[in-house]
Amino acid sequence: MLIASFPAGPWQTNCYVAATGPGTECVIVDPGMDSLSGIQDVVAEHRLKPVAVMVTHGHLDHMFSVTPVCSSYSSTCWVHPDDRELLADPLRGMSADAATLLQQLSPTATFIEPDDVRELADGAVVDVAGLSFGAIHAPGHTPGSVMFRTAYPSDAAVDSIVFSGDVLFAGSIGRTDLPGGSHGDMLRSLRTKVLPLPDSVVVLPGHGPQTSMARERASNPYLNEQYLRSAT
Repeated sequence: MLIASFPAGPWQTNCYVAATGPGTECVIVDPGMDSLSGIQDVVAEHRLKPVAVMVTHGHLDHMFSVTPVCSSYSSTCWVHPDDRELLADPLRGMSADAATLLQQLSPTATFIEPDDVRELADGAVVDVAGLSFGAIHAPGHTPGSVMFRTAYPSDAAVDSIVFSGDVLFAGSIGRTDLPGGSHGDMLRSLRTKVLPLPDSVVVLPGHGPQTSMARERASNPYLNEQYLRSAT
């Protein structure tokens, strides 16, 4: 299995390219601001053909380049219905400071949905590019936040990989104070969607370094049962 990643844009959002190997179809996860050129470099280096874009949630730093990428490669966009409206109107999910920064960085930016958008429900399985992605709806950071889980046959010690978006980071979790965020929903997602994942799952987050469920279960203060109880 081939997974390439790079941080893109002012928010240093991790964009991922996943494929079964070089010279095959591939999936793009979270093409944010300034990610198109990096995607083009990875695609050219490994002779890949993008066929789908998976959006973990609708925040601008994760979907800024969705429509350009889908248009360039005739790809399908997959998104949870609760965040679909942000594809065409990302300002609805942004803080005032972030909206001001966008105006400074890209004053002429406009947003429309890709031509082919398909909605994901919790538990949906998307089979694409020779890979199978299980959608785990984990609201809190946004109403439509989704983690994508896929098998990783390249390493017997790894159960699977989870693209966690802004639900779970190394040592932290996504903020819930932006429009559409919910602290209560985030706590429920941590209890019912994140903590049940096996220790052998590798976590590829929307920002920062990769981690594992074993590491986060042992050291992430937001997954501590005492925190989850006290925060209710």
